[in-house]
Order: sequence, then structure tokens, then C-alpha cells
Amino acid sequence: MKSLVMRTILFVLPRMLEFTARRHPVFRDRLKQHDVTAWFGLKDESIGATIAIRGGKVFAQAGSRAEADVALVFQDVYTALVFLMPGPDQGEIIHAAKNFKVVTVGRDDLLLWFTQTLNMSQTVGFEMGVKMPDGSRRYTTCTNGGPIFVYVKDGRILRTTPIDFDDKDAASWEIEARGKRFRPKRGGLVAPHALSLKSQVYSDKRILYPMKRVDFDPDGERNPQNRGKSGYVRISWDEAFDIVAKEINRQKRVHGPGSITFPMSSHHQWGNVGYYLSSLMRFANLIGFTRVVANPDSWEGWYWGAMHHFGNSMRVGVPAGGGTMADCLNEAEMVVFWSCDPESTNGAYAGFEGTQHRLWAKELGIEFVHIDPHFSATAQLLGGRWIPIRPQTDSAMAIAIMYVWAVEGLYDEDYVATRTTGFDEWKAYLLGETDGVPKTPEWQEDETGVPAKDVRALARKWGGRKVHLAIGMSGAGFGGAGRGATGQQWARSMVMIMAMQGWGKPGVNFGSLQMGAPIDPYFYFPGYADGGISGDLLWTGNAVHNYQRMPHVLTMNHVRQMVPRQQLPDAIINGHATGYLWDGMSQEAQFAPFTYPMPGYSPIHMIYRYGGSSFSTVTKSGRWVEAYRHESIEFVVNQSIWMEGEAQFADVILPACTSLERWDIGEWCNAGGYAVHSYSVLNHRVVTLQHKCIEPLGESRSDYDIFCGVLAKLGLGSVFAEGGRDLDWARRVFDSSDLPKRISWKEFCRKGYYVVPPGEVPVPDMRWYAEGRKKDIPEPAPLPSQYAEEFGKGLQTPSGKLEFVPELFKRHTADNPDRPAVNHYLPSWEGLRATELAKRYPLQMIATHSRYSFHTYNDGKNSAVNQIEDHRALIAGHRFWLLRLNPADAEARGIRHRDLVKIFNDRGAVICAADIASMVMPGVVKSYEASAEFQLIEIGNETVEIGGCLNILTPDRSQTRGTHSMAPNSCLVQVEKWRDAEAFKTSRAA
Repeated sequence: MKSLVMRTILFVLPRMLEFTARRHPVFRDRLKQHDVTAWFGLKDESIGATIAIRGGKVFAQAGSRAEADVALVFQDVYTALVFLMPGPDQGEIIHAAKNFKVVTVGRDDLLLWFTQTLNMSQTVGFEMGVKMPDGSRRYTTCTNGGPIFVYVKDGRILRTTPIDFDDKDAASWEIEARGKRFRPKRGGLVAPHALSLKSQVYSDKRILYPMKRVDFDPDGERNPQNRGKSGYVRISWDEAFDIVAKEINRQKRVHGPGSITFPMSSHHQWGNVGYYLSSLMRFANLIGFTRVVANPDSWEGWYWGAMHHFGNSMRVGVPAGGGTMADCLNEAEMVVFWSCDPESTNGAYAGFEGTQHRLWAKELGIEFVHIDPHFSATAQLLGGRWIPIRPQTDSAMAIAIMYVWAVEGLYDEDYVATRTTGFDEWKAYLLGETDGVPKTPEWQEDETGVPAKDVRALARKWGGRKVHLAIGMSGAGFGGAGRGATGQQWARSMVMIMAMQGWGKPGVNFGSLQMGAPIDPYFYFPGYADGGISGDLLWTGNAVHNYQRMPHVLTMNHVRQMVPRQQLPDAIINGHATGYLWDGMSQEAQFAPFTYPMPGYSPIHMIYRYGGSSFSTVTKSGRWVEAYRHESIEFVVNQSIWMEGEAQFADVILPACTSLERWDIGEWCNAGGYAVHSYSVLNHRVVTLQHKCIEPLGESRSDYDIFCGVLAKLGLGSVFAEGGRDLDWARRVFDSSDLPKRISWKEFCRKGYYVVPPGEVPVPDMRWYAEGRKKDIPEPAPLPSQYAEEFGKGLQTPSGKLEFVPELFKRHTADNPDRPAVNHYLPSWEGLRATELAKRYPLQMIATHSRYSFHTYNDGKNSAVNQIEDHRALIAGHRFWLLRLNPADAEARGIRHRDLVKIFNDRGAVICAADIASMVMPGVVKSYEASAEFQLIEIGNETVEIGGCLNILTPDRSQTRGTHSMAPNSCLVQVEKWRDAEAFKTSRAA
């Protein structure tokens, strides 16, 4: 019977394909791309059939397996039916593939095309997007700043708008606080940069064709010294794929697979298929490579410091912050924003979703305090008391506040006694019993610049009220003052402050009113860091979250050599590096160093660069120029959308398309991985099919298709794709989630999004701990093995309690004075205490995230973002990055508003436009990291950078010894009016 079914399917298959081609022109065009004969059948050839595609037509024809171009060979009838029957079980398919019960034969590029064509026939008839009255079609996508509608007509994007919900979408939640009722807006309050995508698609900086550097000969002279200097010539995709594939094989043959590395930038385009932890990871694992180990670049002070007081390694050392919105609105009397500007950082990806909550708090009369060197956008919006503080001295002020509490009894003594350890030792340090220096408000005044009376007044007010502490990017961690030499001290102090006040009790928690809306955490959809299609279990959240839900062939990188990301240029230039691992599963893994190169492996000789530029997202970015030009680097390929940043240093450039020109799927703000429930910064959970809105411009291709093209030359394209296109993988992600229980794939394709109905008002983070109960928050942390005593009860620390003096520091850092077990205040190694350096460079620079772009992805490119005057200033035809100075500092230097100024130190010089405002305290200059532009020019016998790459100036030193961390906000500079400004303007006019 099964044999008859198989014969019937093989008989019907070519007729079904021909019927599909007649109905759908796009499928007919697909069939015209290749002529191919394909044989399907059993290994013993007792059953088999040949399909021929010629000139776009499909035929059944006689022929043997040996005569076909490609063949799909099945071990037995049962296996064949697993593949050929409608609605196949993907788990069974993967099982058969892994155990070689199905074998593919033939040229890999033809196999890849043919199997993808078979899959395409299943979805080609679906309506994608919603037809509008004006004849346009409305598509949906998701960006780093939120989901948007994309309106397209005649193959061109007309406009983009924030997503808004209709009456068929799930109802919004409602919350009551202090006698008032609040409901969120029904739609997405997206970030400004989310709406710049159209201008980026049509940017004149798009790379539209594969290119090769003019003086690069893969078979002759490669001239690495000219990277970033010489121009490019257009080549075909076939030639580009040949060059890259041959070089990969040469590297593996001559040096070994460890000679190839894949440095990437985080936060490129949105989506579970196209993200670097997904398709790039799968691609790289199939090749073999030296892994670039990322430092915790958004959570430095938390991972290396604060985590050891309370655990949370699987949340990368930051507090969860869940459920805190309603708690704050109902219980809190004050919110202290400490190095926290949510109106600029938007909870990472959340746009202005939390703005409503903060305005509700203002309406309810909750008091606000802002501790920051800069009068932030949040302070401007909400009002309240601004306490300006010198950069990187925050922990001194925090310690002084805790001194006041300890002396005046303004802390929760019962909580400290029952929920913490080590307080007596900490108190002895506060009182000066261990070093003879009481940590009074007067003690901190010279360091921080904050008057002692103000610190004492704040400590007394805080100690007598229920306070929410908003710290860093999310309000519950990340970024902020954690990105400097004293970042660990500050993050540790924040946890200790909350421990003294009864963290988890009503009204006492971390949060900026960004997190904790009543959304449903039980509806499952994988986040982008859950591995997507990577099949990688070690460096993604796949094993924790999605492994059982989406069957796909696992991929593994057999190369054990690693190189620390912040030291990658130095590893190339100097030939060696030492790093420390970040590992979300563990508190202990960070204490053991690893070295590069690792015995048995080759040093790096090839760089395959993917995604947005990282020049301005790594410290001392100028190191990269020398690294790219180093003679040991034999080949550089850059897979990029725009000619910016690092693309200009490639030997071969592969033009990728934007997210509006390819398929993907993703959920707004869902990071997954070690940031489980990260969508809690939103008012509604929104899952989007990221429609392919238009065809790729020029000859650009999706990252997925580029990986397929390279791997097809290596005979690995079919292994990578598993027969699927990016849309087919999006369907598999859809099927792995809870979406099929709520909406059909067909309707999801048409509408483009699904709004998850709200859940219950969540219990605030740490309430369970404050009340002495077992953990009742739905998250997989700590792991069962990490509980000190009874499973589910207590924290991840060795004691199971909040530790004022971390036991793990006692065990592992006793010989490291930079990481003392008792959280001593240690001045920044690049601050005003560095007297000789401060004499030459008396200004402290802080460069935070911009509210107008998301890292390098949205800046530059002559996009709409560039035209915002608060982002870049147009002077002499060039859009300069802004540098904010206090009026007193500007006057002392003869600088006026919008003068071109040179900001510099021993590491380099950057030209910016002066933005003079009292919103930054004297002695501090304020700007933003992550300029996408990197443009060195020589003028007046001096080399300066005019793109705005301020990370040229930041130090490459780790925050502390024994860590792989960065400290960009510990940066001393000088600013002067640019003496060559007129010469520059004249040259531009010419």
C-alpha cells in the first residue's frame, strides 16, 4: 500500500508543479532560472521517477538515477513518504537526514535551487499583505525600534507608519492605580529611527553590486596596506562567490579552519532568520572558525560586578524588573533615575511604550530625582530634581548615601538581618573602621562634585520613603554608569542600596516604569537570541528555549580557539591576546582566562565581516585600521548593505539587502536567550511576519541567500538550507511557536502580525524573595544545580541570599585589588584623579546611546535620521556629529554654537559641531556613540576623523584586571575650535 502511495505521489508531483506555474507567474519565472532533471526514488531503485524542468516547463520523463542532474535517494518507502506526503513532520525529516536515511546527489547549487523550488510551490499562492483602497499594498515589518506598516505601490515604497491595531486585534489591558484607571494606546509607539527605513532602502550609499578592490588579486598581489584607500570594480555574483569560496578552502588547507574569523556587530536588522545568531552562526559553524567572544558590552558592570551579590547569571547579571510598573504606580513615593534616560534609550527596542507609564506617574504625583552629568531627555520631560555628578564617581555618592542610612538607622534592619549576608563587614567599611575613612557625604564631595548637604538630604528622604531605583538602559540594568572604569562599583552599589531598603517589598524595586505591563509571558514565541535557524546549542538560547520546538539539523563549530572581541585588533597586530569568558549559565566561568592563539590552531588570516559597522561601537576604534591593513590578514570580505564604516576596508564586498527586501519573522522586543521576557517593556506583545515588501535593489541579495551562494560553491548549500528559502524558515519559526493555536499561517501571511492578548497584572520581581517564598516567576533561572539548598528557594549565590560581600569574590579575586570582595571606592584610572593626564585633557567625555539611531544601523547613509538637527548639523555640505558643551567651557575656549570643534586626546581627533547648552555640567562634554560614518581626512598636516567616530578617543583598557570589559565613559579629552574649519569649508566649496 505504501509503495502504491509513493508511486502515486511521484506521478502527481510534476503535474502539480506545472499547475502551480500556470496559476502563478512568479513561480513560472522561478522555473525559468534553471534547466534540471531530478530523480526521486529508493536506494535500491525499485521505485523511482524523473522530473525534468526545461524552459520553465515541467515534464515527467523516463530516466535513471545516473542520468539525472540531481537525485533524492531514500532508504525505504517509509522515509520517502515522510518527505513526500503533504504536511510533513519536520522532526521525522530531520531525523532521516541526520541518520543518512535520505541522501542528495548532484551539483550542490542545483540541489539547493531545486529543493527550494519544491518548497516554494507550497506557499506561492498565499496573499501577502493587505490591499488598500488607493491601490497600494500594506505590508508589515519589525525594526530595532518597533513594528511598522510599509505601503508599497508599483514595486516602490510609498511610506512607513507605526503599526496600529484594529477591532479584531486583542483588547488592551487596563490598570488601576490610586483611584485612577489607565489604558495604553492601541498601537506601537515606535522609536524615531524605526520610521527612517524607507530613506535607508533608497540611500545613495547602498551597495548594489558585488565588488572587488582594484588592487586585490586573489592569485597574485593582495596589497593589504591599501585597504581603505583604493577603490573598487564591479564583479559578478559568480565571480564573488568563487573568490570567497576558494579563499575559504585555501585558508583551511594552508592554515586550518581557525585562520578564519567572523566578527559581527550586534543589533543589525531585526528578525529570527536574518539575525547574526541565526543564519550567520549556521553559516560559520559549517565552515569552522575562530570565535570572537563578545564582551558584555551592554552590561559590563552587572556581569563582572553586581551579579555576584545576587546571582541572575542567566539574565546576564541584571535584575529582571518584571511586574514593577503597577507596583510603582500604586506604592512608590519617589523614582530615582540614576544614570538612566529611558526617553533616549527606549528600553532598548521599545520606542516610547514606557513614556505613557512615566507620565501616569507624574500625574499621580510621584516625585522624580535624576542623578546624571547630563540633564537628560527624561529629566526634561518629567521634571524633578537634577543632581549633576562627575562621570564615573557615582559609586562614591552611593556609598555615602548608604553611610547615612547605616548611621541614622534609615534601612530595613529586618530584611538585612534575614535576607542578606555580610552586612556587618560592609557597615564597618562605611563607618571607616577598616581603613580609618568614614564614607560621609563630605568624603564624597570632592570626588563627585555633589554638595554634601544634597547627598545627606537625598539619603534621608530616600531612607524614609518607598522608592523605585531606575538604573541604566532598561531601568533595571544595562549600560549607564556601568560602562566605565568604576562601572562594577556602581552596579554593585545599586544592588546593595536596594538590599538595604528591602528589595522586593511593596514600592521598593528596580525600574523606570518601563517594564511590567500586564502582558502574557506564557504565550511562546522564540526571541532572536534563541538561535533562529543556527542549530547552535552552545552560544545561543536554543538549548534553553527552542530546541524541542523547531526541529533542524544542529550545527557545531569544531574549532576551540577564541579571541576576545575588544582585543581582536591587538590579537592581529601583536599576535596574542588574553580574555575572560562571559557565560550566562555560570557565575564562575568568568574567573578563568583564555588565550589566543590556542596551541594547535592557526592565527587569524581571513576576516569575514557581516552586518553594520562596529568601528564606533568598540573602544579605541582606530586600532581596526591598522588591523585591517596588517600583512597577516590575507583576505577580508564584507557583507554589507551600505558603503560605510568597515566596508571600505574589504577586498571583496557582498551587497546585502535591507529587511524590507527579504523575508523574516520576529517579535517586537523579544530578545530571548538570556533576556527572557524582554518584551515586558511593551504594552502589547506583537509578532510580525516581516514581509518582503519590494524586490532587492540592484543585484543585492538577502544575507541568507548570500550564505547559500557561498556554501553552494563549497558543496554545503543544501546542508545549510535544508531545502528552505528564508520564507520557509520563517514558517518553521511560526510553527515552533504558539501562533498556530491562534492564527493560521495563511492569515498571518496576509495580515502580517498578531497581537497577543494581555495577561494578569504580574507579581513584582523579588516579591517572592522579600516574603520568603519559593520563586514564582516563570523563568529558567537559576538552574536547578545552582540553588544552595532547596530547589526554587533563595538566590543563585553560594549562600542563597543577597551578599553584601560576595563569597565568589572572596574565593576568586583575593589577589586582584581591582575587584575587592568589599566594594571599595576606587577612582577611575582615566578621570580627574589621573592628574598628569587631566592637565592635558581636562574634560570628561561621555558618549551614550543616541535617541535618533540604534547603534550604527540607522545613522548616516544620508537617511532621514541625518536630517534631524539634534542628531547631526549640516555645515559646508557635510553632516557633522554633535558635541554638547557647557557654556562656561565653550566660552573659555572661544567656541560658539555650531562652530566646528576638534575633540582630541592621545588616541586621535574627531571633528564635531558644537552644541552649547547648560544641560551638561561644567567639565563634561556629552555626545553619542555609534556613528555609522568613519571618514579620515588629512588637512593642515593633521589626520582627523569627520564622521563622528568618537570611539576613536575611548580607551581600550578593560574596566578592571581579570575581566574582558570596556570602559568608554572613562575618557579624558580636550576641545578646541578647529583651526582648519575654514580650509575644510573652502575645499568643500571647490
